[in-house]
Amino acid sequence: MKMTLFPLKFVAALLLSSASMISLADEPTLDLRLQCTQTKLEDGDGERLIYADQAHIQLHGETIDDFQWESSLFRTDHGHECSIDKDDQLQAQVTDKGWRITLKDAVNARTERGYDFDRGYQCSIRVEREGESVHIRPTCPALCGSRMNFTELKVDVKSGQCHYEE
Repeated sequence: MKMTLFPLKFVAALLLSSASMISLADEPTLDLRLQCTQTKLEDGDGERLIYADQAHIQLHGETIDDFQWESSLFRTDHGHECSIDKDDQLQAQVTDKGWRITLKDAVNARTERGYDFDRGYQCSIRVEREGESVHIRPTCPALCGSRMNFTELKVDVKSGQCHYEE
């Protein structure tokens, strides 16, 4: 009789484990690595601008496993950079299209970087799936020093091709 109880307990444990794995699988996940560069002329025929972005974004539901993004804009005689990573005390909210990433304390994050002038304390980065692409839409002047914002871009997840938004 003990032999029949053990297998039944084992089957019950497997069913519970499967149920928890199914509920975890229902959460949206993303593991995106990107390296993008594009040269443009300002206003179509003006100064040469070089956009360069490098990121690793790994999200599982509202859990941020990894988030690192460096977004640079280089002009002829100077450049500006925005950067954000997990150490900036990020929080994730799942939306109907993907995620909204925000800072828990934008004032503190900006102060810790040594930015002593007001550029704004808001920071929201929307990471949205659009078919085979991921659209990264930032509104995050808090971590950009003298630059207005990170660069908005779309990445085709199959080909790795980047498209910078205007």
